[in-house]
Amino acid sequence: MNIKDNWGIFLNKKSNVYLLIWTLIVLAISVFALSRFIVFAESRNGAVLNDPVFTWFNAIELNIPIFTFIYGSLITCLVYLVINHPSRLITALQSYSLLVIIRMAMMYVTPLNPPIGTIDLQDPLVFVVGTGTKVTKDLFFSGHTSTLFLLFLVTVNKKLKYVFLVNTVLVGVFVTLQKAHYTTDVLVAPFVSYAVYKVVLYLNDNYFQKHNINE
Repeated sequence: MNIKDNWGIFLNKKSNVYLLIWTLIVLAISVFALSRFIVFAESRNGAVLNDPVFTWFNAIELNIPIFTFIYGSLITCLVYLVINHPSRLITALQSYSLLVIIRMAMMYVTPLNPPIGTIDLQDPLVFVVGTGTKVTKDLFFSGHTSTLFLLFLVTVNKKLKYVFLVNTVLVGVFVTLQKAHYTTDVLVAPFVSYAVYKVVLYLNDNYFQKHNINE
């Protein structure tokens, strides 16, 4: 089926229209809240962790490959889900929203300063947040690594899953080499993504079954 058929079937049920609207509202609120929270996080003084991995090398600037892989993967996954899997797109957006909420909670209870010798991540979308605050303390856990692993989880196509998994590993290694995140930030990220995805998938599976919706 093409995109028109897929969305026509999905939106044919009023309950799905409501689900899509609420998903987009929660996503918008979550992303806005994160942008405000990061400003707050930057104003706090946090701990500097002793990362034994960092004793072996000096930071290497890898912003271009990091964000090439991240945004290339994001765009590819969104296009793929929009065209082929409306219900999995909903699951992906809901999972990301919950991931953002958990990330804010974890950053709130574990204020950290960036690693010594770090090279800042110059994210073209979040490098400057509203007030012009430079973002360096959005630590524990790695948002970029967790988001890429989430793309791997929500994708059905085996070739794309492989690409997203490889990109997750590469970006995790790159942000570590750049000392933009502590090693623990990167290692924890996939586990949080997996837990979030499973929770949302369970809830959505029940919802889709209840309303007789095929993915």
